[in-house]
Amino acid sequence: MVFWLILIGILGGFFGGMGMGGGTLLIPMLTIFLDFAQKDAQLINLITFVIMSSFALILHFKNKLVKVKTGLILAFVGIIFSLSSSFIVSNIDNQILKFCFGSFLVVLSSIEFTLLILNWHKK
Repeated sequence: MVFWLILIGILGGFFGGMGMGGGTLLIPMLTIFLDFAQKDAQLINLITFVIMSSFALILHFKNKLVKVKTGLILAFVGIIFSLSSSFIVSNIDNQILKFCFGSFLVVLSSIEFTLLILNWHKK
């Protein structure tokens, strides 16, 4: 199991470092391959996100890639909604939560695929 945790950590860190959201990969890998409950996988994702994003933020600051005002506005709004959604999620069954997250990934990938095709045809 340690091997799989290390491999999942590598992949999540790689994609998270590129700004793609390591949790989009981390949560399904933990629930599908390691049989974690959805809520546990999301908690682990939040912990890893805080740690990984702190290091990424330091590097982006050093490279002068951070727009502080925009970041603070997004962080403020994000904190409010993450707190409220945390209370909501604590009362939702794991299977329903898993279905909602999976549906979100399907919709997101469908939108990305559609945009890719539309942009490909413009060239």
